[in-house]
Amino acid sequence: MRAGLMGFGKAGKAVASVLMQHPDFSLEWVLRRSEVLENRHVGEFLGIETDKEAFIKSVGHVDIEVFLDEHPVDCIIDFSPTESIHTYGPAAAARGITIISAISHYGDEEKALLHELAKDTVVFWSPNITLGVNYLMFAGKFLKKIAPWADIQLVEEHFKTKQGISGTAIKIAESLDMASSEINSVRAGGIVGKHELIFGFPYQTVRLVHESISREAFGNGVIFAAQNLAGMGPGLYNFEDILLPYFTPEPN
Repeated sequence: MRAGLMGFGKAGKAVASVLMQHPDFSLEWVLRRSEVLENRHVGEFLGIETDKEAFIKSVGHVDIEVFLDEHPVDCIIDFSPTESIHTYGPAAAARGITIISAISHYGDEEKALLHELAKDTVVFWSPNITLGVNYLMFAGKFLKKIAPWADIQLVEEHFKTKQGISGTAIKIAESLDMASSEINSVRAGGIVGKHELIFGFPYQTVRLVHESISREAFGNGVIFAAQNLAGMGPGLYNFEDILLPYFTPEPN
């Protein structure tokens, strides 16, 4: 599967590394805001020995429609700033390119655009694209359905400089009908990301914990999403849409 990557920050670099080493994926290019690393090869920069000649370009130096025609891909993976969807989204949708977005926070304008793009192509949006944290959400929803009277606490931990409540924590809270004010945030050191759901019962406690050990987990999530979106028609999808079939009993 040919992939293009928007964004080359810490998460973007980790995702690029995973994609370049996966036999079923070919990273074709990286687009980023900065002019730093312009025209460098991704493998060379990351120190990966590969024959895949993915290159880096500044989005400000390309005409996106011409660029996508000259460097076609099957999917675009977005780990770039929030507003980037306006830059490449319409051109990608017009060409039937699958959009996989891992942006933590979208405003109302961006969310509306996602719905518009989904009329023409497959659009997948997950504020946290790791498989593990999305499984945690599933487990949390099931446990709340079984015991709706349980006390629930949500704690999210991230690196010291992360601003605001994590998009993942907000998504978990929404799935459990919790207010964002009920989220407990911890900022310390270089924590990549940890989310913990605590279910308090009268005589026992259940803790559901997901911890990202490395940002490469985002790359594994991207691959899982892309593989499970293959063959789907235009629409706006999330992790629940691709996980639900795994929880559906197979007919006898």
